[in-house]
Amino acid sequence: MAEVEARERKKSVTVESPVLDKVVKMETADSDDTKGPEQSNTFEIIREKEPAAEGSAEQSNSAEDETITIDIDTEELDLNHNRLRNMDGLHQLRRIERLYLRWNLIKKIENLESLTTLVELELYDNQITVIENLDTLVNLEILDLSFNRITEIQGLDKLLKLKKLYLCANRISKVQNLSHLVNLTMLELGDNKIREIENIETLVNLEQLYFGKNKINKIQNLGTLKNLQILSLQRNRLTKIENLEELTELDQLFLSENGLTEIDGLTKNLNLTTLDLAQNKITKISNVSHLDKLEELWLNDNCIADWACVDELAKNKNLQTIYLERNPLASDVNYRRKIKLAVPWITQIDATSAR
Repeated sequence: MAEVEARERKKSVTVESPVLDKVVKMETADSDDTKGPEQSNTFEIIREKEPAAEGSAEQSNSAEDETITIDIDTEELDLNHNRLRNMDGLHQLRRIERLYLRWNLIKKIENLESLTTLVELELYDNQITVIENLDTLVNLEILDLSFNRITEIQGLDKLLKLKKLYLCANRISKVQNLSHLVNLTMLELGDNKIREIENIETLVNLEQLYFGKNKINKIQNLGTLKNLQILSLQRNRLTKIENLEELTELDQLFLSENGLTEIDGLTKNLNLTTLDLAQNKITKISNVSHLDKLEELWLNDNCIADWACVDELAKNKNLQTIYLERNPLASDVNYRRKIKLAVPWITQIDATSAR
């Protein structure tokens, strides 16, 4: 009889989202803690069923959406690719450190305020328009909001421990509201609508900076980033390599698909191992012989016609890979042999092994 009464005291609470067919369920004990069993250590969410192809047998199938049971004490939760439209129920996670919500249909960041243990949050490829409701996530170190619909960088004021921030493939036009994030080591802002490199001078711990596929026409405001090792500015509107003198730790530089006409401005970048200048308007190989550590040089799809300038590479004793295809000189029937003669130690010419 006591067991029957206990079961009756145990109630099931169902919360339905007003927006979607998404349900969050959890079992709770009666308000009197001295009666009945302890609160359940799990809750459930409903994964919205993938729409069936029109006319298929599955379309007429009335099977219920899939139920996902979640342990409230889990430290890592992968909810990628589940057609979730909101974050209902996730506030119940008590010890969560890593939460993955990639490839869903989420439009708003919400119901995460209690997740103060969170270290990594991935919301890649959703439908988010505003960065908001993150102030309490003070332990967050990695935040991925790439492939959303964000137009402005904001809402990050309290995330002082943030080390990696991914905001690529959004609709951002201005770099702002980042100057307080001094612990950032990686910033990804590729594939946006940014026209100017600005407001990042205080990010002195940055090691990787990605600005590819924007509308930037000048390299500037990077002088304080002395720890920078990787700089990506491909697919912009650059016409000159400049203002890189202070970046003496730079290891990889990506400047492909711009409007560069000459190789210059790399006098102080002696630690470069990878230099990508493909798909520009460069007419000759020059000003790279001092780059003793250079291992990869990408110059394909340029306007290089003179074989004499290839001799410039004779001093780059660590060079292993070179791309020169789709330049005028590549039409020479002895193209590969001539490169090998000029740089005998090369191991790869274009996409194939050098023999």
